[in-house]
Amino acid sequence: MLDANLKNQLKTYLEKVTQPFEIVASLDDGAKSQELLGLLEDIDSLSDKLSLKTDGQDSRRPSFALNRPGEETGVVFAGIPLGHEFTSLVLALLQTGGHPPKVSDEVIEQIKSIEGDFLFETYYSLSCQNCPDVVQALNLLAIFNPGIRHVAIDGALFQDEVEAREVMSVPSIYLNGKPFDQGRMTLEQILAKVDTGAAERDAKKLNEKAAFDTLIIGGGPAGASAAIYSARKGINTGLAAEAFGGQVADTMGIENFISVSHTEGPKLVRALEEHVKDYEVDVMNLQRAVKFTPADVQGGLHQLSFDSGATLKSKTVILATGARWREMNVPGEQEYRNKGVAYCPHCDGPLYKGKRVAVIGGGNSGVEAAIDLAGIVAHVTLIEFMDELRADAVLQTKLKSLPNVTVIASAQTTEVNGDGNRVTGLSYKDRHTDELKQVDLEGIFVQIGLVPNTEWLKGSPIEMTPRGEIIIDSHGMTSVPGVFAAGDVTTVPYKQIVIAVGEGAKASLGAFDFIIRN
Repeated sequence: MLDANLKNQLKTYLEKVTQPFEIVASLDDGAKSQELLGLLEDIDSLSDKLSLKTDGQDSRRPSFALNRPGEETGVVFAGIPLGHEFTSLVLALLQTGGHPPKVSDEVIEQIKSIEGDFLFETYYSLSCQNCPDVVQALNLLAIFNPGIRHVAIDGALFQDEVEAREVMSVPSIYLNGKPFDQGRMTLEQILAKVDTGAAERDAKKLNEKAAFDTLIIGGGPAGASAAIYSARKGINTGLAAEAFGGQVADTMGIENFISVSHTEGPKLVRALEEHVKDYEVDVMNLQRAVKFTPADVQGGLHQLSFDSGATLKSKTVILATGARWREMNVPGEQEYRNKGVAYCPHCDGPLYKGKRVAVIGGGNSGVEAAIDLAGIVAHVTLIEFMDELRADAVLQTKLKSLPNVTVIASAQTTEVNGDGNRVTGLSYKDRHTDELKQVDLEGIFVQIGLVPNTEWLKGSPIEMTPRGEIIIDSHGMTSVPGVFAAGDVTTVPYKQIVIAVGEGAKASLGAFDFIIRN
């Protein structure tokens, strides 16, 4: 099942375990069970501290639990965790075997102190780059708290459950049989929802912090770069963000980040985060900025308020809040969000196997999405507002070669149709004839660009364009002295990761220059 190179790597990892543990598999006569058995036998052969049992009684088959002798950890995989979930499997093996996770003792104690009985079930797809963060976080909760159990379920393998629960977006998390949350979540975000007093405790700690020299708002590539450049100058640097990584975490393949021929969004996010941790940067996650109050006098302290109730002050501020997927803003879009309306084809595409879907947008992102989905779904209808597609020629050539793709240009989407539970189609207007038409389908993937995250700055003295982009000068400074901005949230053209990194560095150097001159 595993090639020799992967076996050698995994064997090296498993040498780190410190106590015996076991895999208990629940199998049937199906091909997938035999495939899982082959994987588990390979793993079993790599460590003398591991034993494999095949007498499991779990109703989901194939599945397996990771236990210690005489003790259930509560970690269960229903499916074959390869693809993006192979890392989740490796970490679960190590942690079940006693190898400590890369989280602070404070977080471990917080997990152990959670009271109650929790059964988490996470539906994932092997092509979802956001799912492992959720699976790994919930596995960690189960390993360190006996009252918590977590089952990670491959949605493509357990289609009956997906249909019954109407799961149309991954990761989808259920707690004690009821929907808990959807989409990418960090360990901190999950703990904040389970441990209801955590947010208040964190806000109190933040309110007690001294003023920063430079405070960065946002944890994407621009924010990370700004934090590193600021900390290297030896000044007091803080970084506050909802979650580290930003939009990059939703990017599947990255092949234009100079010096790195190929990587994936989540992998790059982890690298950025580790790089920031190499320096004395005060990273404050789960903090969504809601208000900016400028300094009363030049050289004074700016103030940032957050929805957690926390308030931070700083001599200079770098705004790097990035952008998010642009929505269609048509009737039915919000009603059927995650019920057929999706924004990540890589994550949610496998849930639409054999079904009819539409992709909205004829730029590079839209055409790439249509190409990827065509290999999974029954049929793709690509809808473009303009008269012609805007994607690169090489992508258009590939798209035209696919037999199960229809392109409709000069079409304005007017409504998402559904039956009250899920999407059943969409309506669009022919822009040449004004004729209203309808396409019957089960899924809609929206790929029409990005919108800057600046709503919270409306009413502030920071100048923005009508589109909401922050206006900056050649040094990255905004209309407010001492306040800088960087990345996709600004007027800088060409929203690219490599450009955001450079802009973050420039804004940080600009902020440092402002400090020493004032």
